[in-house]
Amino acid sequence: MPIQFRQPLPWNPRRPFQPDTWLRLLAAGAALLTSSALMAAPEAAEDPVWAEMEVPAPPAFSTAKLIDIDMGPNVALSFGIDPAAASIGKDGVVRYVVVAQSRGGASTAMYEGIKCDTGQVKTYARYNDSKWSLASNPEWRTLFNNAAYRHALAFAKQGACSNTSPPRSINEMVRDMKSPRSDLAH
Repeated sequence: MPIQFRQPLPWNPRRPFQPDTWLRLLAAGAALLTSSALMAAPEAAEDPVWAEMEVPAPPAFSTAKLIDIDMGPNVALSFGIDPAAASIGKDGVVRYVVVAQSRGGASTAMYEGIKCDTGQVKTYARYNDSKWSLASNPEWRTLFNNAAYRHALAFAKQGACSNTSPPRSINEMVRDMKSPRSDLAH
């Protein structure tokens, strides 16, 4: 007894090579190739010739003129950027010193870089006990869904990045940080 289908088959099983069957197969193949190319697009977006410049030594910084990073409510530490210790490299990386302070007065600092076009951050060094300690193997990490770099994401949104580009100047970055946009979410 032959199998009965509730709906007719889209092709005649007795004549599987009808002209519209070939068109359907070609359309399905094209759709498959297109979806494969779209899934590979994030990897292709990486700039194969980009290279990070030699990273300058951690700069001297001051806690006297920090610009606050708005971290939103319920954050135990406050974070600030020393604009005098910030730079925009020829490689497009925004490098800066961020100072984290507790309500009790304890503080630490990190020398970091943000790569705006890829949404990544790297910690080059940490400042404790009045001296810098270089990171042993610094790596680029995502800014997104990364609690350890929540301050860096907030900084990127508030002035370190203009969409996927670094700001044109440190002055522009400072201006943006001092007059934050109301549409930024924490």
